[in-house]
Amino acid sequence: MSINIYNTLTKKKEPFVPIEEGKVSMYVCGPTVYNYIHIGNARPAIVFDTVRRYLEYKGYDVKYVLNFTDVDDKIIKAANDLKEEVGTVAQRFIDAYKQDVHALGVKEAAHHPRVTESMGEIIDFIQVLVEKGHAYESEGDVYFRTRSFDEYGKLSHQSIDELRSGARIQVGEKKDDPLDFALWKQAKPGEIAWESPWGQGRPGWHIECSAMAKKYLGDTIDIHAGGQDLTFPHHENEIAQSEAANGTSFARYWMHNGYINIDNEKMSKSLGNFVLAHDLIEKHDPRVLRFFMLSVHYRNPINFSDELLQGAKNSLDRIVNAYENLEHRKQSSTDLDKSQDKWQAKLQDYQQRFDEAMDDDFNTANAIAVLFDITKDANIYLQSDHTSKEVIEAFQSLLEKLLGVLGVDLVANTDSLLDEEVEALIEQRIQARKDKNFALADKIRDDLKDQNIILEDTPQGTRWKRG
Repeated sequence: MSINIYNTLTKKKEPFVPIEEGKVSMYVCGPTVYNYIHIGNARPAIVFDTVRRYLEYKGYDVKYVLNFTDVDDKIIKAANDLKEEVGTVAQRFIDAYKQDVHALGVKEAAHHPRVTESMGEIIDFIQVLVEKGHAYESEGDVYFRTRSFDEYGKLSHQSIDELRSGARIQVGEKKDDPLDFALWKQAKPGEIAWESPWGQGRPGWHIECSAMAKKYLGDTIDIHAGGQDLTFPHHENEIAQSEAANGTSFARYWMHNGYINIDNEKMSKSLGNFVLAHDLIEKHDPRVLRFFMLSVHYRNPINFSDELLQGAKNSLDRIVNAYENLEHRKQSSTDLDKSQDKWQAKLQDYQQRFDEAMDDDFNTANAIAVLFDITKDANIYLQSDHTSKEVIEAFQSLLEKLLGVLGVDLVANTDSLLDEEVEALIEQRIQARKDKNFALADKIRDDLKDQNIILEDTPQGTRWKRG
């Protein structure tokens, strides 16, 4: 059975057929880094990390790119309020984002492009649009000429005339049509800015993702993903400018996760009911937060409350306890069990059912239901008078494998290593290299990498940083 993905562009599930056999290019819109992320930002990080993990489990080589918007009105305001440089504020919250999502089991992306490091590509992209007549300069600003792209509105399924009726030109904007959107903004006095053919300024929001996706993944990518709130205008505008510039389709599959409600109300800063992921991670086992996020299909809204989070903890505990009971019983089990073949066949069936759930638009809720069935059968098996070590290990192996696809560890993460622990391991690695024990040295490096610690060997010695 092939993987079927609900494509926002076509409003239906479609068989997944990548551009290149065996490989997947995937771009996920990342955060604007002016504060800690809230749980609404954590949901796409978890959801699309799970999509990536499942594709890898199915044998695909996935090139996963997630960007950081590190210059923006909100970041500039935060920097002014804090009396700090824009880059200092952005770096602080990039580091915080990585720390939070790492705790939530999110794997590192292949690339984390930043706007400030992609300015050349962004300016070149805008110049192509200007040369092709899809964009125009107006008193130092550059705007995309929306009506030059005939298919505008195809992602959000709105007609351009309907969109225009609700559009307005804001004070200070100098564009020809209310639907036109900024590709380049003229610098205001005292603001961070870059030189361009149109004078000093900085990019508009939408253009950054088109330029960075093209740089790292090419003109057409397999999967473009993000939160439901990005469908319009952000992703709609990305399609328009990318396809106008490149002359080909931008993304084959568009995936969007649903909203988060807090105690049955939509999460909103105006309502004051938003919850920072950072705070939740300090109070709760991050595995439970991830398990909770995956307990509902990614396209559906999810309601967050302390009671529901406790329910997720109880559910995960059932699975973990069964695994630990298997481990305890394994010590006294033999390899003599007449029912062994029956149980092995049942476990194969469970893996198939898990795959079928995930093949159906990554239905993690149904996949978790399969895990509960495995847990139930594991407990039944442990009540037998005679248990086989081989069957017990098969139960454990399957739980490890399937929970690994969901990014949930069976053992609580006691991260992170303290600085002095990192330094001690680096000293062990240095000694191992002196002793020509390169296998041990490589193992220490790999173990540190698994803890998100990146080593850099320099002539002055080994440096390290948290990834």
